[in-house]
Amino acid sequence: MAQFFAIHPDNPQERLIKQATDIVRKSGVIAYPTDSCYAFGCRLGDKAAMERILNIRRIDQKHHLTLMCHDLSELGNYAKVDNSQFRLLKAATPGSYTFILEATKEVPARTLHPKRKTIGLRVPDNAIALALLADLGEPLLSCTLMLPEDSEPLTDPYEIRDRLEHSVDLIIDGGWCGIEPTTVIDMTDGIVLLRQGKGNASMFGL
Repeated sequence: MAQFFAIHPDNPQERLIKQATDIVRKSGVIAYPTDSCYAFGCRLGDKAAMERILNIRRIDQKHHLTLMCHDLSELGNYAKVDNSQFRLLKAATPGSYTFILEATKEVPARTLHPKRKTIGLRVPDNAIALALLADLGEPLLSCTLMLPEDSEPLTDPYEIRDRLEHSVDLIIDGGWCGIEPTTVIDMTDGIVLLRQGKGNASMFGL
């Protein structure tokens, strides 16, 4: 049975944040709010927790998972970023963008796109997500909280609890955060818009 924490969206309670990251460290899968949609999250190095998320979503490893990072310096540990890419990332983060980048050796191979060896990375503009990442001290391996039978992500924390209380370890109620996913930009070979979402792509000339 999943735990259910109501965390203030602007001033997250430190006690609850620490309890949440403790669950993550103990191989937990959590549902948490971001600046676009709710997301599933687990530790980057936890194979079993990652497989649980893939099973809930009924997706395979060809689906790009995302490393949710606290800031650009952390993102730079997990992706190969040149100076021009860094300037673009700095202008767009934190925000509702997912960037497809070539991964560094810090990223476990099982989390990468199997053919391209790339990973999705982003820095969310959400106080709860940033507090979780700061306390955890490492990225959360994440993907949008959308179930296979649905056409849109779940956004009501109580519905999330009703449907997932036996599948995840913690659901964080951070209020309503929307159903529009991130804008996805592939930066591995130029700048390519893969999905127009919440983030404005015009700053990338797209």
